[in-house]
Amino acid sequence: MSRGGKREGSGRKSKAEEIQLIEKLGPLEGKAFRALEEGIESGDFKYVQLFYHYFAGKPRETKDINLASEQPLFQLDE
Repeated sequence: MSRGGKREGSGRKSKAEEIQLIEKLGPLEGKAFRALEEGIESGDFKYVQLFYHYFAGKPRETKDINLASEQPLFQLDE
């Protein structure tokens, strides 16, 4: 079963749909800001984390990769 090609509902939403959503959410901006402010003032870590992710940017994820011993990537049969 092929999944390629054009399908209903796939792809990025149109700019007009994004603008409509922003217009619907606009009146709630004050309430959302007050809720964020109350969460930060209460010292809830998730609110503080959310604030700094938007204010300063999400920090880069780093991964420590430690190899216990050297092992061959593949085995050659003679």
